[in-house]
Amino acid sequence: MSQKILVIDDDKHIVTLIKTMLKEKGYGVISAYNGEDGVMKAIKEKPDLIILDKVLPNIDGLAVCQSLRKKQKTRSIPIIILSAIAVSPEDKIMGLDAGADDYLVKPFHQGELLARVKALLRRVNFDEEPERVLKIDDIAIDMDRHEVTVKNKLIRLTPKEFDLLFVFIKKKGKVLSRSFLTESVWGYEYFGTTRTVDMTVGHLREKLGHCSGRIETIEKIGYKFN
Repeated sequence: MSQKILVIDDDKHIVTLIKTMLKEKGYGVISAYNGEDGVMKAIKEKPDLIILDKVLPNIDGLAVCQSLRKKQKTRSIPIIILSAIAVSPEDKIMGLDAGADDYLVKPFHQGELLARVKALLRRVNFDEEPERVLKIDDIAIDMDRHEVTVKNKLIRLTPKEFDLLFVFIKKKGKVLSRSFLTESVWGYEYFGTTRTVDMTVGHLREKLGHCSGRIETIEKIGYKFN
């Protein structure tokens, strides 16, 4: 069965262009032309990936992204945000913090969009392993519920903090560079600075409480989860 991609954009020309490009590569494609319809189709169809325009009628693209991240059925679907407006690195980081996995400015090169789609779908395949609850002592990650508990107490993590902890646990005992973490957690292209990675690690440590010591800083390289 081909992987299914939902395209949410009010520009019918862009939707047609993306649909044609994706179908030529063997993907199944669903489309929506406003945010409300996009959210409904995401819940109903549960696509493997969503390409989402930032500027939409009625519901803004960032609001759509945040809404999808709050729903259990859609919270783990990779999202690429498209923007027709020239944006600063801070704007892109805002989109990623809203729950997007990647950010691309229009007009985009078709090959670049395809590369980003493939990269995100590879991450999905990496995540979809038989073990759906990962545990290390007092820490447990429930992939289906998208929840983390410490000593059976639920802790609230942002989407990026959750993804970061997941990568740490999957790669426990290995030294992970900041560049590896940014590509694994923030997506194909990183728009911020290493400070963003360090700040996210700091917030994660705070929330892990007595387990925070498991995240070891490796000077001038990155981090290791012991």
